[in-house]
Amino acid sequence: VQLQASGGGLVQPGGSLRLSCAASGFTFSNYYMGWFRQAPGKEREFVAGITRNGGSFKYADPVKGRFTISRDNAKDTVYLQMNSLKPEDTAVYYCGAGRYYMLSYAAGEYDYWGQGTQVTVSS
Repeated sequence: VQLQASGGGLVQPGGSLRLSCAASGFTFSNYYMGWFRQAPGKEREFVAGITRNGGSFKYADPVKGRFTISRDNAKDTVYLQMNSLKPEDTAVYYCGAGRYYMLSYAAGEYDYWGQGTQVTVSS
């Protein structure tokens, strides 16, 4: 099982990034997917999640209207489009895959995790 996150980097405030998370080793379409982030000294927090068929999604309040989660089950990949980035978005971003619920905000309800990709928003 592998979740390979990519697309992070350094961006100026107001800029955009698109994160990708490629899955392998399990049946991707059977899992809901989520993006979480963890800033230094803080707990991992939910950012966005999407159901198995991509028909429903949830966002954390700080990112609503700026971030968009999507998935391509033919490519076994989930994406996070991040626009209007702010310095407080700086964190390591992780993708997770969960099996036993429709969708979850809780990190403990995800079964598999990627290695994380660093996003730094700074001028």
